[in-house]
Amino acid sequence: MRFQSVRANGIQMRCVVEGPPSAQALLLCNGLATDLELWEPQVSEFSKAYRVIRYDTRGHGGTSTSPPPYSLSLLVEDLRSLLDALGVDQVHFAGMSLGGMIGQAFAVRYPHRLRSLVLCDTSARTRREIWEGRIQQVELEGVEPMIEPSIARWFTKPFRDANPALMDEIRQMIRRVSKDGYLGGARVVMEMDHVAQLAKISTPTLVIVGREDGSTPVADAQLMHEHITGSTLCVIDNAAHLPNLERPAEFNRVLNQFLSRLDASP
Repeated sequence: MRFQSVRANGIQMRCVVEGPPSAQALLLCNGLATDLELWEPQVSEFSKAYRVIRYDTRGHGGTSTSPPPYSLSLLVEDLRSLLDALGVDQVHFAGMSLGGMIGQAFAVRYPHRLRSLVLCDTSARTRREIWEGRIQQVELEGVEPMIEPSIARWFTKPFRDANPALMDEIRQMIRRVSKDGYLGGARVVMEMDHVAQLAKISTPTLVIVGREDGSTPVADAQLMHEHITGSTLCVIDNAAHLPNLERPAEFNRVLNQFLSRLDASP
């Protein structure tokens, strides 16, 4: 993996670009308290046919931070500025959780920059009271107290028990997020209320959700599906909040079918 550091929207953003330079671009956007390594099971599959771009959102992984609060608009402009810096005009976009929230807003503001939109285990509206408590705890104690509760939400118990080494990797991934990055991203999630904007999305859209996701449950995915004209909804069984890690073969199959269908169209 060859990391790049790109100056975009006033910060240094870490990204990785893999796959044929002349191929269609597929951009993968991480969620809160994760980074670009979240997408490892997808890179080997999709970098054969796509120019796969991954980046760390503001304050996560190797991307520099700035003092919170952040806004959804700020994170959208981070993405737009990164694409400009990389010289990429249009992408297939897949975003997980917070990344999917960025994708929703990006699709409204910059529809001409998207060939498709994949919203993974995300929501157009969140439960504010949950996030108020988490933000207060991180302000007082840092990110460490978020690690075990996050892992419990993100994966089903049988998967956690069967994959201790991966769980340790996820713990380290969470530790890599800066306190300001977590607080900034968490406030964006807490303030998320994008339902009224969903009808403006004209990009071909796939909504994916793990059936056992308690963070952004199936009902949240159904709401987005109902409001985005022509969208497709896929529920992945035996998976919680990160089905791309818990059920990578199924996730990759669903994503590949969606992208292949679009790329085959005139």
